[in-house]
Amino acid sequence: MMNLKKLLLPMLMACLLFSATASAQSILRIGLNDDPDGIDPTVSRSYSIRLVLAAVCDKLFDITPDQKIIPVLATGYQWSKDNLSVTIKLRPGVKFHDGEPFNAEAVRYNIDRSLNMKGSFRKVEIEAVKSVDVIDNLTVRFNLSEPLSPLIATLTDRAGMMISPKAGKELGDKFGTAPVCAGPFKFVERVAQGRIVFDRFADYWDSANVHFNRVIFTPITDSTVRLSALRSGELDMIERVSPTDLKQLRSDPKLRVGQIPEQGYQVIRYNINNGPRGKLLGEDPRVREAIEAAIDRQTLVKVVFDNEYIPGNQWVQPKNYYYNSKIPVPKRDVEKAKALLKAAGKPNFTFSLIVPPERDRQEAAQVLQSMLAEAGIKMNIVSQENVTMLTAGTKGDFEAYFTFWSGRPDPDGNMYQHFSCKSRQNDQGYCNPKFDAFAGKARQISNPAERKKLYDQATEILMRDRPVLMLWHRNIFTGYNAKIRNFTPYPDGIIRVKGIWTS
Repeated sequence: MMNLKKLLLPMLMACLLFSATASAQSILRIGLNDDPDGIDPTVSRSYSIRLVLAAVCDKLFDITPDQKIIPVLATGYQWSKDNLSVTIKLRPGVKFHDGEPFNAEAVRYNIDRSLNMKGSFRKVEIEAVKSVDVIDNLTVRFNLSEPLSPLIATLTDRAGMMISPKAGKELGDKFGTAPVCAGPFKFVERVAQGRIVFDRFADYWDSANVHFNRVIFTPITDSTVRLSALRSGELDMIERVSPTDLKQLRSDPKLRVGQIPEQGYQVIRYNINNGPRGKLLGEDPRVREAIEAAIDRQTLVKVVFDNEYIPGNQWVQPKNYYYNSKIPVPKRDVEKAKALLKAAGKPNFTFSLIVPPERDRQEAAQVLQSMLAEAGIKMNIVSQENVTMLTAGTKGDFEAYFTFWSGRPDPDGNMYQHFSCKSRQNDQGYCNPKFDAFAGKARQISNPAERKKLYDQATEILMRDRPVLMLWHRNIFTGYNAKIRNFTPYPDGIIRVKGIWTS
């Protein structure tokens, strides 16, 4: 580990200090937990890229820290009486980074791209949109094949990010290498496995709230190195601070910590029917049930995370309105796990778990490995970079992998796209038409009580089928220099660079 740190620190210094011409006050340096995938809202998948995209690509809508939806590039919306269309008014005077105007035609282009581009991860999120009408230059109407209650909430994330149609057409599937959007910062360069640099966009529509000339994102998977860079002043902010680093941060008068409960969940995804490697864990659900019976979530959270996280077994945390209280977090039962494996004809079961190189997930995997061993289950830990792991997930080249979902303001965003039969996010290869029926119906109605009934039924199906293993819900910790002003943590963990300044 020491050799790795000695190697990484000089590289980090070189990345962070590459520009001698810009003053330190004009640059915001943010340390990322891992290296993002392409800077394209339509085909990107990693969490880290959401932090990067927030600086470059404005959305039609956004959320507040208490998860209320507010307009950004839109100024308002109105649903039709039958809920089969929604009319959205757009902000005037907005330009893309290439000087092209943002207007209704641009919105239509972006929605068509999300629905039709090969490899789109947004399609399932807005699949009920059958067409977009341009009413006038600043008005669009989304026409739906069926009601889609979470549509506006969905447009608070990547499906609502607007790229320049001109750049999109010219670059095609290479757009992520030179993104052109309508956000506060414009793309400058990306160094592989290194910095991603953006400069302030002079013609940004809300320029009065932009206080830095440059933003630099630097991926550093080693949390110790990332923390050291923050403490030394080479970074101004770091995301996803490990709970084990909180004591150092909180005791340092030069630093601050932002904290907020996350919307999402931490999860192990099983391959149960995604290609030939799905046979091992997909053949008998009793094996997956045995894995769950062998673990102790409360002990896991206590040992690895100093009780800073919340044990959980569902797609929302236990205090959430949509949590199914009839299925609480189960207690550990090693003897039950052994009996299930014996009944399945696999008393000494072995599988491999892919884990990103970050410390928190690696340490959690080691604790899980020890727990499972007591039930006769051997879990091999295979380390893989996060984007590589997600690519393997899409291809079905895994038995299980350890990831997380950062969560969405509408419950649909935490469930449907991960478990419906036709979703590209469903790496498990899981398909249960009964689940699709309940979760799909919940997308069509807006009454919370009626939606909860449907989600409770969908959750019961998931708990029986066990296509994934939910483990815990984080408190999101963001470390930052005490000179940073006006930083507000959000439940999606995304750092909104707009509005932040330094004293």
